[in-house]
Amino acid sequence: MPRKIDARFARFSLRVGRSPIDRWGVFAEKRIPRGRMVIEYTGERITIREAVRRFRRICRQKGPKRLYLRELNRRWLVDGAVGGSGAELINHSCDPNLSTRRLRGQLHYYSRRQIGKGEELTVDYHYDPKTIRVRCRCGSPKCGGTINRK
Repeated sequence: MPRKIDARFARFSLRVGRSPIDRWGVFAEKRIPRGRMVIEYTGERITIREAVRRFRRICRQKGPKRLYLRELNRRWLVDGAVGGSGAELINHSCDPNLSTRRLRGQLHYYSRRQIGKGEELTVDYHYDPKTIRVRCRCGSPKCGGTINRK
């Protein structure tokens, strides 16, 4: 069972559950209005060098390969696998209902539109097109086939 949502970082009632997109996801327990801060993406702040080291280590592992890294700026990333708020379990979609804002050294997810009770929260991961292509399973009519930037 995955971690739970850390309520200290969420502005709305959220839960972790099985996702039709990929393994586990985060779902709204109540309606979320458009334009509101939903949850902060927390975790260990690491350098690019450390992120590369962790990426190489996970590539050598057997079984599922999961990274929970989000770019904070050119020098720093946040590893949600270490001290994450639960936001690291939010899946990618090519037509997301959340957007990312970087504010004062923190990552926040804001609602792009009204999100209904029970709806899965999604964000566009914006993977670099020059990296390994990762197949998308979001199921959106707007799906581009990969989670890499178009």
